[in-house]
Amino acid sequence: MPVYILGIESSCDDTSAAVLRNTCMLSNVVANQQVHNDFGGVVPELASRAHQQNIIPVIDKALKEAKVQKEQLSAIAFTRGPGLLGSLLVGTSFAKAMALGLNIPLIDVNHMQAHILSHFILRKASNNPIPHFPFLCLTVSGGHTQIVMIKDYFDMAIIGRTIDDAAGEAFDKAAKILGLGYPGGPLVDKLAVAGNPLAFKFSKPSITGLDYSFSGLKTSFLYFVRDRLKENPGFIDEHLSDLCASMQSSIIHVLMDKLIKASEQTGIKEVAIAGGVSANSGLRNAITAMQSKAGWNTYIPEFQFTTDNAAMIAVAGYFKFLKGEFTSQSVTPYSRGGM
Repeated sequence: MPVYILGIESSCDDTSAAVLRNTCMLSNVVANQQVHNDFGGVVPELASRAHQQNIIPVIDKALKEAKVQKEQLSAIAFTRGPGLLGSLLVGTSFAKAMALGLNIPLIDVNHMQAHILSHFILRKASNNPIPHFPFLCLTVSGGHTQIVMIKDYFDMAIIGRTIDDAAGEAFDKAAKILGLGYPGGPLVDKLAVAGNPLAFKFSKPSITGLDYSFSGLKTSFLYFVRDRLKENPGFIDEHLSDLCASMQSSIIHVLMDKLIKASEQTGIKEVAIAGGVSANSGLRNAITAMQSKAGWNTYIPEFQFTTDNAAMIAVAGYFKFLKGEFTSQSVTPYSRGGM
């Protein structure tokens, strides 16, 4: 008998709902919030208000696209954290109310675990490869940069993490310094395609072990641009593509250096990437190149699964459903927390 899971994601500024039949995605609806663009970043209070407006129509659309009646649902999975507390409260409250009304199990999901488990989502007419345990996953976004060893669906251990800023923050900071819009990461990536990644050099962190640091790289980029602007006010306009390409290359070099070390130390050649920055073309090319260079089997998520989405919440919920790991109506969200 098939298991139908409704997933609800509301950790930041995207309201999303998805329906899965076992691990097969039937729908994945995402409502973006354009209200934050004028502020250069997500405004928490505005985000939670927008979630309240979007959550009912998004869930309704997800069920209709999946051709599934709410009475067919086996359980409801939702993002419990980490994320913006106000945004999480909207998704958590709605999931609790809907599960109670339908008298079906409620499943809480860790947002970062879900990003990793997105590799197990099956699509219609698609024979997408699935990682074999154990595998390594570089989860990289605006708020997190981690190397995770995955031995089973929920047996995960963080073996490397950033000690300060995340890689996504470095991309966004560079974009802000260059006067680009928000979100900055995709804009840097787009401009980098036409630039020379070797045009400029910035100081790279020297951190022992598998941990990351991006604060020094951000500062190096800031001072470099500031000093060149003193000499030539038109420096950014004249070298915009090269600046983007060089900064992107520096960030990716830092990410890949530790990921390669992690593979060598663990002996694991099954390697995946996940999170918002996994959409970056430079990172995708770099990890793909390791297939022939180091004999890795690499797993790169579809673009729809790199950003926050409910399909990844639903697939995590499915694996928890099989184990009977349900949560109670007294559950509360959390803004910070590991795996």
